[in-house]
Amino acid sequence: MHKATVSELAALLAKRKISSVELTSLYLARIAAHGELNAFISVDEEVSLAQARRADDLRAQGTAGPLAGIPLAHKDIFATREFRSTAGSRMLENYVSPFDATVVERLGLGPAGAGMVTIGKANCDEFAMGSSNENSAFGPVRNPWDRKAIPGGTSGGSAAAVAARLIPAATGTDTGGSIRQPAAMCGVTGVKPTYGRVSRWGMIAFASSLDQGGPLAQTAQDCALLLNHMAGFDERDSTSVERDSEDFTRLLDEPLAGLRVGLPRQYFGPGVASDVSAAVEAAIGEFKSQGARVVDIDLPHTELSIPAYYVIAPAEASSNLARFDGVRYGHRAAQYGDLAQMYQRTRAEGFGWEVKRRILVGTYVLSHGYYDAYYLQAQKIRRMIANDFRSAFADCDVILAPVAPSVAWDIGANSDDPVANYLADIFTLSVSLAGLPGLSVPCGFGAQGRPVGLQIIGDYFSEARLLGVAHQFQRVTDWHQRLPDGI
Repeated sequence: MHKATVSELAALLAKRKISSVELTSLYLARIAAHGELNAFISVDEEVSLAQARRADDLRAQGTAGPLAGIPLAHKDIFATREFRSTAGSRMLENYVSPFDATVVERLGLGPAGAGMVTIGKANCDEFAMGSSNENSAFGPVRNPWDRKAIPGGTSGGSAAAVAARLIPAATGTDTGGSIRQPAAMCGVTGVKPTYGRVSRWGMIAFASSLDQGGPLAQTAQDCALLLNHMAGFDERDSTSVERDSEDFTRLLDEPLAGLRVGLPRQYFGPGVASDVSAAVEAAIGEFKSQGARVVDIDLPHTELSIPAYYVIAPAEASSNLARFDGVRYGHRAAQYGDLAQMYQRTRAEGFGWEVKRRILVGTYVLSHGYYDAYYLQAQKIRRMIANDFRSAFADCDVILAPVAPSVAWDIGANSDDPVANYLADIFTLSVSLAGLPGLSVPCGFGAQGRPVGLQIIGDYFSEARLLGVAHQFQRVTDWHQRLPDGI
């Protein structure tokens, strides 16, 4: 049963072949049995089973949402009323939100929700800062395919939980690749929607012009089902885009014949490991066999995405994290002399090293005399990157590329070299800077049997097409169905 997809579980629940209480109990037992993965920060059996009983009651009354009773994990960056909301940080270690994030509401058991059962909060890099999920104050998440390896960051707990079948689906957030990268490194499917497509209200902010929520699951079909409920205008979020609702499953059966597939030369150079390159090239071959036509394209400013991102994102983080000062909520230092010392000690104790590093960089680039030289220039580069994609989509329908230049590396391998972690985002950052949708689907395995992900990038608001393209690829491959040893 734990191998079933979201769509399969929905059918079983609708036919009363299994109850939500039984299903929730199954996954709670699996989470307890695989604690070595450290995929969860908070699990509350009593809360989850109470939600499951309610979901079963709604189904019995005929008023249940389409996904009612299916267990779900939320990345611990989304505010929740019934679970701690820590953002992977000691700063918020004991914080319980008085409200649910919009994403939590829309997937949950409320009147307008899909009816899913929250089974816990998934581990993540602190305040969603990192590329490896080693920066969590609650310890690193381990990759189910190889316990020595990272799961990818920052939604590593969500990806690892889905890969190990501890949960059929989970939410994540993507600022510079943090859904797509862990999805690729854990061998699951993950979608980063167009910026503004999914409400950021109740998402603990890292970089407000980049953060975007999205689903992780076994299949593109499952992600489409979740996105049907996650997406939509939210008047509480000033960055939410007002668009008509749509069914993201509507193009799942559209064939690939005639599809123009763009291959950017900047994504297929010597910087890509041979095992990753081989898997991605084989995946491109599958697209050709289904009638897709390959088009060479150019994204000339790709290499500038890393310096641009690591100016813009830290600058926004510096501003967003100023609210964590020990006055209103969260951690407060136990001993201090005056207000200034209370601020200093609270932030020194509450934040981890990676968060402090980014706050320092962000504060520097926003300071007088450096704003024009760094932050303003980075924003200009951001526009150039977006224009590159605009030109490319005049010649192709979707873009195929690796998600990361290598498979997952060992935990601790880059601990003394944070820049090495930053460079792993080279193929995902430009998509985030442009605000485009992208997803990762499993496409093979590389060194030491670690998964490889294929990135599919689309034009603005083309999620339905991307999910259809991914679904057609998954119809003829079985990479997404494979399980790690011992799972």
